Formats: sequence, structure tokens, C-alpha cells
Amino acid sequence: MTTRDLSVQIGPLTLKNPVVAASGCFGYGVEYAHVVDLSLLGGVAVKGLFLAPREGHPPERIVETPAGMLNAIGLQGIGVDRFIREKLPELRDRRATVIVNICGSTLDEYVELARILSDADGVAALELNISCPNIKEGGITFGCSLTGTYDVVSAVKKVTPLPVIPKLTPNVTDVASFARASEDAGADAVSLVNTFLAMAIDVETRRPKLSNIVGGLSGPAIRPIAVRMVYECRRTVKIPVIGMGGIASATDALEFMIAGASAVQVGTANFVDPFIWSKLLDGIRDYMQRHDIARVADLTGTIDTTAREKEWISS
Repeated sequence: MTTRDLSVQIGPLTLKNPVVAASGCFGYGVEYAHVVDLSLLGGVAVKGLFLAPREGHPPERIVETPAGMLNAIGLQGIGVDRFIREKLPELRDRRATVIVNICGSTLDEYVELARILSDADGVAALELNISCPNIKEGGITFGCSLTGTYDVVSAVKKVTPLPVIPKLTPNVTDVASFARASEDAGADAVSLVNTFLAMAIDVETRRPKLSNIVGGLSGPAIRPIAVRMVYECRRTVKIPVIGMGGIASATDALEFMIAGASAVQVGTANFVDPFIWSKLLDGIRDYMQRHDIARVADLTGTIDTTAREKEWISS
């Protein structure tokens, strides 16, 4: 059987394969080390970090929905110092490719986090969380403003040699314009989409099911919208796009790559099946074998819209 090359390039960062554990759905990575070999994943995007520890929102924080889930965790976390001291050494020992998701209430907080993590051994890249819909301060304010997106990306780029990957919100009119602002500011790649702002109501009590009232919708229900947004961003920018949103199978991951993603992140599906990772990689290899594709990177952006466009014009 011909060997298939699963490696992909995300700016200056080489991933051994295109499958990355999404931030917020995989803890700090070490929590899953007993069920998955972290070194076999393309990368581990760890739970979002602020400078200081954060409690997050009170329960209820998670609600199941048809084909998905709502969460309003509120970016609970241990803070950057404890992460470097308690989690990063084990991630290094397990040879994980660590992408640290950083959060800030101010631009200065993003910059300081970037400085600190740039000096930490074992960090491969920084993912800027400027898109969480579950907190009112900081990140989402930057992520819903073209100027704010540009400012935070450019400020972080000035203080770190690490690849910088802003994580974009889908809760805007034109996500591709935010990808362009990120590229103009020097981003090495963009990742999208974060969750969609949504809510659920208990009709018996007439109260919101989440303590935060609103939360972020993830899971298979959002996948077609996320694929469309990845496609739009790929057509707009030259930097790599990392796609996510409802991926639950190798076919889903391949759909994102054909639409334009260089790599994918998988989140909610990990809660349903913590053993999904080998299934995803095996499925991608099988597809490459069946279609005689030597390099998975050659799949990125190969969607053929020509026939559809001709049909539309002729009609």
C-alpha cells in the first residue's frame, strides 16, 4: 500500500496531520492522554487562558440541542502561570503539538500572554480567542470589529515569534472581511468558526436553560454554515484557514478541506466519542487511498464549482 502524506503546513508550523483537538472541548490535553496518544494528533488547542484564573459562569452551563449543544462555560480556566507550571510539562513529555488559545479582556492582556507563552518551552502556536460569545468583555469586542481584530493581531505579532492564529466569530455579517483584516495585520493563519450565539428556554418555567441566558451553539447543526464560511475565507485570503464546526466523521473533515481548510479542529464530537481521533485519521487515509491522493494538503480548496455555476447561468 502506498504511503500517504498527512502532513500540512500552517504558516511556519508543520502539523503531522490535519486533525487538531479544538479548544474548550479537550481540556488542557492531559485529561485525554489515557484514551488518545497526543503525539498522534496534528495538534492540541488547549482550553482558553487568561492571565489570571477564572471561575466562569455558574450552572447550568451546557444544554443539549437537536444535532448539537449550547454551552456558556464562560471561559473558566486556571490562568497562564498554572498552565505553564502544571500542564505544559506533561504535554511536552507526551510530544503533543501545543496550540495555546489565549483570551483577553484588554489588548494589553493578549500582548502579555503572548510574551509569557513565547518564553515557555513546548508552545507551537498561539490561537487568539477573539470570538467567544459567552462573555461580555474583551475578546468578542475585538472579534466583531474589523479595527479591533487588526489591532489585537498586529499587537500580538509584534511581541512573539510564534505563529499567530486568530479564531474568528461567525456572529458577523461578512466573516471573510475579518479574515482579510487578520491577514493584513500579519496573522499566519485564521481558524473558524467559533460557536453561534443561541439560546434555549424551558417552556414549563419560562426561564432560560442557561444561567448566562445565551450561549454558543456547536455540533453538526452548524456544519453547513461553517463550511460556507471557510469557503468564503479561502477565496478571500492567501493565509491558511483552519476549519471547524460540527465535524463528526472523516467525511465532514474532508468537506472542510475541499472547501478550503488546510487543517480542521474537532470539538463537540469528542464529548460523544473520545476515541474519534483514530477513526478520523483512518477515514482520511482511506479516502486518499481510494482517490489515489499522495498528499492530503493537495485536497485543500479543490472544490469544483464550475458545473454548478454554468447550470446557474443557463437557468
